[in-house]
Amino acid sequence: MILDGFLARAALAGLGVALAAAPLGCFVVWRRMAYFGEATAHAAVLGIALALALQTSVIAGVLGVSLAMALTVSSVGERGIAIDSLLGVLAHSALALGLVAVSFQSGVRLDLMAYLFGDILAVSQTDLATIWIGSALVVALIFWRWSGLLTATLNRDLAYASGLDPAREKMILTLCLALVVAVAIKVVGALLITAMLIIPPAAATPLSRTPEAMAMVAAALGSIAVLAGLWASYVYDTPAGPSIVSASALLFALTHLGAAFARQR
Repeated sequence: MILDGFLARAALAGLGVALAAAPLGCFVVWRRMAYFGEATAHAAVLGIALALALQTSVIAGVLGVSLAMALTVSSVGERGIAIDSLLGVLAHSALALGLVAVSFQSGVRLDLMAYLFGDILAVSQTDLATIWIGSALVVALIFWRWSGLLTATLNRDLAYASGLDPAREKMILTLCLALVVAVAIKVVGALLITAMLIIPPAAATPLSRTPEAMAMVAAALGSIAVLAGLWASYVYDTPAGPSIVSASALLFALTHLGAAFARQR
């Protein structure tokens, strides 16, 4: 059975995350929310510590704390506080507090690297089902609200004129971001989630002429990066999560160098 192979499960888990992160990552890039995503991802470590302390699901803990962090940053940012400084403080504070809290939990220290950088090769069938359910919810939400999300991203005044509430659309993005962080923590870890959100859409930019095309190209590039990273990890015995992100970075370099070369021609 295909799901009995750990490499097959790893590939399917990575593809599930890549397909959800691609369209969401496009909005993160368009809205310049990279640091926002990083703060949410770093809060995942604190969610892990809370879940362990309460002896509940890690996914539930990560989702709850990531969503709380995203909502906090979003609401405070609307009040005119210097958002760059606030994000820097919250991102690193949440990560530090999470690491300290995890260190007090017995039997967790050996797994700390997996929480930070992912352990995709240890994905179980239950993890795989959780990842694909969460990813499907994210894709469904973005597909359902695509027009509204895109209009609110391009022009708030146009959104208001169209009867849309930009705050509501941003809240949907916030929810999707928390969901992606929760399902991706097992695959690439808290420190690399933002890279999966940012690099494939950024790599797709030179190859896309429309927002819809960018989302699809980003999904394809993210999927290629997952498979290439897993192959490199298997052949060269390198960490799987960082290998996937490195493959994404290589694709980014290739697409932008190719575009630069084409312009010179």
